[in-house]
Amino acid sequence: MSTTRESTVSPVDEQESRAVAEAAREPEWRKPSFAKGLYLGQFDLSLIHPHPRPDAERVERGEAFLADLEAFLRTVDVAAIERDARIPDDVFQGLADLGAFGMKIPVEYGGLGLGQTYYNHALTMIGSVNASIGALLSAHQSVGVPEPLMLAGTEEQKRRWLPRCAAGAVSAFLLTEPEVGSDPARLQATAVPSEDGSEYVLDGTKLWTTNGVVAELLVVMARVPKADGHRGGISAFIVEADAPGITVHRRNAFMGLRGIENGLTSLTGVRVPAGNLVGREGEGLKIALTTLNAGRLAIPAICAGSGKWSLKIAREWSKARVQWGHPVGEHAAVAHKVAFIAATTFALEAVVDLSGVLADEDRKDIRIEAALAKLWASEMGWRIADELVQIRGGRGFETAESLRARGERAVGAEQQLRDLRINRIFEGSTEIMHLLIAREAVDAHLTAAGDLIDPHLELADRLKAAVSAGGFYARWLPQLVAGKGDLPAAYDEFGPLATHLRYVERTSRKLARATFYGMARWQGGLERKQGFLARVVDVGAELFAVAASCVRAAMLAADTPDQGKSAFQLAHTFAEQSRHRTERLLDELWHNTDATDERLASRVLDGDYAWLEDGILDPSEGTGPWITEAIPADAMDDVHRRVIGSPRDT
Repeated sequence: MSTTRESTVSPVDEQESRAVAEAAREPEWRKPSFAKGLYLGQFDLSLIHPHPRPDAERVERGEAFLADLEAFLRTVDVAAIERDARIPDDVFQGLADLGAFGMKIPVEYGGLGLGQTYYNHALTMIGSVNASIGALLSAHQSVGVPEPLMLAGTEEQKRRWLPRCAAGAVSAFLLTEPEVGSDPARLQATAVPSEDGSEYVLDGTKLWTTNGVVAELLVVMARVPKADGHRGGISAFIVEADAPGITVHRRNAFMGLRGIENGLTSLTGVRVPAGNLVGREGEGLKIALTTLNAGRLAIPAICAGSGKWSLKIAREWSKARVQWGHPVGEHAAVAHKVAFIAATTFALEAVVDLSGVLADEDRKDIRIEAALAKLWASEMGWRIADELVQIRGGRGFETAESLRARGERAVGAEQQLRDLRINRIFEGSTEIMHLLIAREAVDAHLTAAGDLIDPHLELADRLKAAVSAGGFYARWLPQLVAGKGDLPAAYDEFGPLATHLRYVERTSRKLARATFYGMARWQGGLERKQGFLARVVDVGAELFAVAASCVRAAMLAADTPDQGKSAFQLAHTFAEQSRHRTERLLDELWHNTDATDERLASRVLDGDYAWLEDGILDPSEGTGPWITEAIPADAMDDVHRRVIGSPRDT
């Protein structure tokens, strides 16, 4: 137990928060980006078609690993994970023996060197079996020690830690704090340099540390005070999880993912050698965001696995269950749901595979593609799981163990729904993802407008900025008037899917024009129009998914002609479903209840409608504050435990 510490960071205002976030993003675009072009009205299909392919060596290694992984997963008692709320230690060890903790780590550092594509395929398979295992591996490799080290670590650091990670030294990423979620400017954990500069002393509390309960290595984000010889700022450190001063006070429990080892961790006077700093001081957030460029693809891969499993269950159940003389799948109400699940699952796999291969090629900037994949897949994966529960009816609401106990097939549809819910929050909530993607999507406008949108600028300077912005828009806007999507024969090489690609091209230009109109109407105030920006982002996500689906269908038709017709049917149906969502979003850019909703919400927060809450009881009252002290008064002794007996470098 420890006492509450005083905050080491003075209150942060909105301007400071924005400055920290802006400093962490990569401002330049050195490589082409297909998804960024969608928001600028530049539909360059050549960036993704023909569909890129993984290299032959990775395919050979990847397929061999997937075969071993499948054999291992068939031995895992997934019911025990749900029942006992814990992944058994022998599963950890089995994954380590397979090399699963080093899937993305290069071979020269002891890993399998599978790259993003086959890492995604592995998580897709795992996602169909147990999402907690997927969370374990993705928290370790997508945001844990391996990815930041491969991106920003020195050669010495890579050779020191990557072989341990590949061998099964579980890692965790420690950023979130009780008072810090998506606003890193409020970060209170500190890393104070020693006088001789040989080490840092870390203090702070970290919340929701996935893998933290069983981790051997940690990536800790902490603020270095600015001083002589130290540029300061939020920085990334590799820390041994059993270092003196680190305590895991409790293992948190959640709605789903019952097997994840997620804890509340405190650091008190933890001494970390200076050589454990990753990158330079002040680069921690930039490293974290760069890590997530590809790291975010883990969630879409898991969602794709869930979608495939849901499709299998929906198909088999909808044929076996008979009501009113027909299998339920033949009734239109259920058939519509089955069609949605099938078409959307095809698109999920298309988005995941395309993004993965682009990441492996490293010839495109995929920060928007990965972010869109995470945003769209987490929302669609959840919808698929919800529709599966509805198709299964009462059996969808019943647990797998209860079904098994009374002699029926143990289908864990309700568990799938619970497990997938966190994906809309993990690694950037849907709301935050909308803002992050919108910032990148309107970057060209903000760059062009420059000082024009600065509300504090003098009139003369604003006039100069207007002239500069006018030059950009004079060149850009005429390109949005007409395009390839207006030509009846465009994209004919895609056969019946050509009409959908023409629609994507036209809608990309329409979306760019709408963004310009929003910029002209609200100028600097556009960034506060979160409803407008969210819809802009969502339209781009749908266009990306349609393009990926059409390109994938063409690839499958070329590779396996017997599947080509089916692939085209799936892509066609998905594109039609997507078009209806897109048209609704475009209409709601200008016709919506945003202003009314925001006024009402403000009055709710002011208590104007508190009378509406009369007649209920709130059992949560008196159980604790909304946000706890740094370390709760009833904090437990250290619950950290080791699950894999991997050797440690000395």
